Amino acid sequence: MHAQRNRDLAEFVTAHLPPPPAPVLEVGCGSGALARALVEAGYEMTAIDPDAPEGRPFLRVTLEELALSGPFEAVVAARSLHHLHDLPAALDKIRRLLAPSGVLVVDDYAKERVDHPTAEWYYERRQAIARSGGRAAAASFDACFREWHEDEAEIHTYAAMRAELDLRFCERLFAWGPYLYLELGEAAPRDVEQRLIDAGAIQATGFRYVGETSPT
Repeated sequence: MHAQRNRDLAEFVTAHLPPPPAPVLEVGCGSGALARALVEAGYEMTAIDPDAPEGRPFLRVTLEELALSGPFEAVVAARSLHHLHDLPAALDKIRRLLAPSGVLVVDDYAKERVDHPTAEWYYERRQAIARSGGRAAAASFDACFREWHEDEAEIHTYAAMRAELDLRFCERLFAWGPYLYLELGEAAPRDVEQRLIDAGAIQATGFRYVGETSPT
Protein backbone atom coordinates (compact mmCIF):
# COMPACT_ATOMS: atom_id res chain seq x y z
CA MET A 1 0.00 0.00 0.00
CA HIS A 2 2.77 2.45 0.89
CA ALA A 3 4.55 1.62 -2.37
CA GLN A 4 1.39 2.34 -4.34
CA ARG A 5 0.93 5.71 -2.60
CA ASN A 6 4.56 6.62 -3.27
CA ARG A 7 4.28 5.67 -6.95
CA ASP A 8 1.13 7.76 -7.36
CA LEU A 9 2.81 10.82 -5.87
CA ALA A 10 6.02 10.31 -7.84
CA GLU A 11 4.06 10.00 -11.10
CA PHE A 12 2.18 13.23 -10.41
CA VAL A 13 5.35 15.13 -9.49
CA THR A 14 7.49 13.93 -12.37
CA ALA A 15 4.72 14.72 -14.86
CA HIS A 16 5.14 18.40 -13.98
CA LEU A 17 8.90 18.69 -13.54
CA PRO A 18 11.30 19.82 -16.23
CA PRO A 19 13.35 16.99 -17.76
CA PRO A 20 16.16 15.45 -15.69
CA PRO A 21 18.81 16.22 -14.60
CA ALA A 22 17.13 19.48 -13.53
CA PRO A 23 17.98 20.60 -9.97
CA VAL A 24 14.97 20.05 -7.69
CA LEU A 25 14.38 20.98 -4.05
CA GLU A 26 11.93 19.01 -1.93
CA VAL A 27 10.64 20.84 1.15
CA GLY A 28 9.56 18.51 3.96
CA CYS A 29 10.85 15.22 2.54
CA GLY A 30 9.90 13.06 5.55
CA SER A 31 11.22 9.53 5.14
CA GLY A 32 12.66 10.39 1.73
CA ALA A 33 10.67 8.06 -0.52
CA LEU A 34 9.81 10.73 -3.09
CA ALA A 35 13.32 12.18 -3.13
CA ARG A 36 14.80 8.74 -3.77
CA ALA A 37 12.35 8.13 -6.62
CA LEU A 38 13.34 11.44 -8.21
CA VAL A 39 17.04 10.64 -7.84
CA GLU A 40 16.38 7.33 -9.61
CA ALA A 41 14.61 9.28 -12.36
CA GLY A 42 17.80 11.29 -12.88
CA TYR A 43 17.06 14.54 -11.04
CA GLU A 44 19.69 16.50 -9.14
CA MET A 45 17.91 16.43 -5.79
CA THR A 46 18.18 18.35 -2.56
CA ALA A 47 15.64 17.13 0.02
CA ILE A 48 15.24 18.94 3.34
CA ASP A 49 13.49 18.08 6.59
CA PRO A 50 14.52 18.40 10.25
CA ASP A 51 14.10 14.61 10.45
CA ALA A 52 15.48 13.75 7.01
CA PRO A 53 17.40 10.50 6.51
CA GLU A 54 21.19 10.60 6.54
CA GLY A 55 23.28 10.93 3.41
CA ARG A 56 22.67 12.41 0.00
CA PRO A 57 20.43 13.99 -1.23
CA PHE A 58 19.17 14.82 2.27
CA LEU A 59 19.80 17.79 4.54
CA ARG A 60 18.51 17.95 8.12
CA VAL A 61 17.42 21.59 8.07
CA THR A 62 14.22 23.60 7.91
CA LEU A 63 13.45 25.80 4.94
CA GLU A 64 14.31 28.82 7.13
CA GLU A 65 17.74 27.34 7.91
CA LEU A 66 18.56 26.33 4.33
CA ALA A 67 21.68 28.24 3.26
CA LEU A 68 21.66 27.22 -0.42
CA SER A 69 20.83 29.96 -2.90
CA GLY A 70 19.74 27.81 -5.84
CA PRO A 71 18.55 28.37 -8.39
CA PHE A 72 16.35 25.28 -8.58
CA GLU A 73 14.27 24.55 -11.64
CA ALA A 74 11.54 23.11 -9.41
CA VAL A 75 10.49 22.98 -5.78
CA VAL A 76 8.25 20.17 -4.50
CA ALA A 77 6.17 20.46 -1.33
CA ALA A 78 4.34 17.18 -0.77
CA ARG A 79 2.07 17.17 2.29
CA SER A 80 4.22 19.79 3.97
CA LEU A 81 3.00 23.27 3.00
CA HIS A 82 0.23 23.32 5.60
CA HIS A 83 2.81 22.74 8.35
CA LEU A 84 5.17 25.64 7.49
CA HIS A 85 5.13 28.06 10.41
CA ASP A 86 5.54 31.38 8.58
CA LEU A 87 3.82 30.63 5.29
CA PRO A 88 4.37 34.01 3.55
CA ALA A 89 8.09 33.99 4.41
CA ALA A 90 8.41 30.35 3.33
CA LEU A 91 6.81 30.98 -0.05
CA ASP A 92 8.91 34.13 -0.52
CA LYS A 93 12.02 32.02 0.01
CA ILE A 94 10.79 29.28 -2.32
CA ARG A 95 10.21 31.89 -5.01
CA ARG A 96 13.72 33.31 -4.53
CA LEU A 97 15.20 29.81 -4.78
CA LEU A 98 13.43 29.10 -8.07
CA ALA A 99 14.87 29.91 -11.47
CA PRO A 100 12.87 32.49 -13.51
CA SER A 101 11.06 29.70 -15.34
CA GLY A 102 10.80 27.47 -12.27
CA VAL A 103 7.78 25.51 -11.07
CA LEU A 104 6.34 24.76 -7.64
CA VAL A 105 4.59 21.39 -7.32
CA VAL A 106 2.29 20.98 -4.31
CA ASP A 107 0.35 18.01 -2.94
CA ASP A 108 -1.53 19.04 0.20
CA TYR A 109 -4.54 19.00 2.50
CA ALA A 110 -7.57 21.29 2.98
CA LYS A 111 -8.63 20.89 6.59
CA GLU A 112 -11.70 23.11 6.20
CA ARG A 113 -13.24 20.65 3.73
CA VAL A 114 -13.57 17.95 6.40
CA ASP A 115 -17.32 18.33 6.91
CA HIS A 116 -19.49 16.10 9.10
CA PRO A 117 -20.15 13.32 6.50
CA THR A 118 -16.47 13.20 5.52
CA ALA A 119 -15.31 13.05 9.11
CA GLU A 120 -17.91 10.40 9.96
CA TRP A 121 -16.73 8.19 7.07
CA TYR A 122 -13.12 8.61 8.20
CA TYR A 123 -14.10 7.82 11.81
CA GLU A 124 -15.92 4.65 10.78
CA ARG A 125 -12.91 3.48 8.78
CA ARG A 126 -10.61 4.14 11.74
CA GLN A 127 -12.97 2.15 13.95
CA ALA A 128 -12.82 -0.75 11.49
CA ILE A 129 -9.01 -0.65 11.59
CA ALA A 130 -9.08 -0.73 15.39
CA ARG A 131 -11.48 -3.67 15.47
CA SER A 132 -9.49 -5.66 12.93
CA GLY A 133 -6.38 -5.14 15.04
CA GLY A 134 -8.11 -6.26 18.21
CA ARG A 135 -7.86 -2.80 19.75
CA ALA A 136 -10.50 -1.00 21.77
CA ALA A 137 -12.82 1.33 19.90
CA ALA A 138 -12.05 5.04 20.01
CA ALA A 139 -14.17 7.64 21.77
CA SER A 140 -17.48 8.76 20.31
CA PHE A 141 -17.59 10.38 16.91
CA ASP A 142 -18.45 13.79 18.37
CA ALA A 143 -15.48 13.63 20.73
CA CYS A 144 -13.15 12.55 17.92
CA PHE A 145 -14.47 15.31 15.63
CA ARG A 146 -13.74 17.94 18.30
CA GLU A 147 -10.32 16.46 18.93
CA TRP A 148 -9.54 16.47 15.22
CA HIS A 149 -10.27 20.18 14.93
CA GLU A 150 -8.25 20.91 18.05
CA ASP A 151 -5.27 18.93 16.73
CA GLU A 152 -5.39 20.79 13.43
CA ALA A 153 -5.85 24.26 14.89
CA GLU A 154 -2.26 25.26 14.09
CA ILE A 155 -2.03 24.07 10.49
CA HIS A 156 -2.88 26.33 7.55
CA THR A 157 -6.21 26.19 5.78
CA TYR A 158 -6.47 25.70 2.04
CA ALA A 159 -7.79 29.26 1.77
CA ALA A 160 -4.68 30.64 3.46
CA MET A 161 -2.33 28.53 1.34
CA ARG A 162 -4.12 29.41 -1.87
CA ALA A 163 -4.12 33.14 -1.13
CA GLU A 164 -0.36 33.14 -0.57
CA LEU A 165 0.31 30.98 -3.63
CA ASP A 166 -1.73 33.30 -5.84
CA LEU A 167 0.36 36.28 -4.73
CA ARG A 168 3.56 34.66 -5.96
CA PHE A 169 2.81 32.11 -8.67
CA CYS A 170 0.75 31.66 -11.82
CA GLU A 171 -1.40 28.53 -11.70
CA ARG A 172 -0.56 25.88 -14.25
CA LEU A 173 -2.70 23.09 -12.78
CA PHE A 174 -5.13 22.61 -9.91
CA ALA A 175 -7.20 19.58 -8.91
CA TRP A 176 -9.07 18.31 -5.86
CA GLY A 177 -8.64 14.68 -4.88
CA PRO A 178 -8.37 12.07 -2.12
CA TYR A 179 -6.15 12.59 0.91
CA LEU A 180 -7.58 10.71 3.89
CA TYR A 181 -6.61 7.33 2.40
CA LEU A 182 -3.05 8.15 3.44
CA GLU A 183 -4.06 7.39 7.03
CA LEU A 184 -6.41 4.51 6.28
CA GLY A 185 -4.36 1.99 4.33
CA GLU A 186 -6.24 -1.13 3.25
CA ALA A 187 -9.37 0.08 5.08
CA ALA A 188 -9.95 2.64 2.31
CA PRO A 189 -7.60 2.70 -0.69
CA ARG A 190 -7.28 5.82 -2.81
CA ASP A 191 -9.70 4.59 -5.48
CA VAL A 192 -12.40 3.90 -2.86
CA GLU A 193 -12.10 7.44 -1.52
CA GLN A 194 -12.16 8.82 -5.07
CA ARG A 195 -15.38 6.96 -5.89
CA LEU A 196 -17.08 8.39 -2.80
CA ILE A 197 -15.90 11.87 -3.75
CA ASP A 198 -17.22 11.43 -7.29
CA ALA A 199 -20.58 10.28 -5.88
CA GLY A 200 -20.80 13.34 -3.63
CA ALA A 201 -20.82 11.25 -0.46
CA ILE A 202 -17.70 12.87 1.01
CA GLN A 203 -15.55 15.91 0.27
CA ALA A 204 -12.22 15.88 -1.52
CA THR A 205 -9.79 17.05 1.14
CA GLY A 206 -6.61 16.80 -0.90
CA PHE A 207 -5.46 19.17 -3.62
CA ARG A 208 -2.72 19.25 -6.19
CA TYR A 209 -1.32 22.48 -7.51
CA VAL A 210 1.39 23.41 -9.97
CA GLY A 211 2.47 27.02 -10.22
CA GLU A 212 5.04 28.90 -12.25
CA THR A 213 7.08 31.84 -11.05
CA SER A 214 5.07 34.90 -11.95
CA PRO A 215 6.53 38.09 -13.41
CA THR A 216 7.59 40.68 -10.85
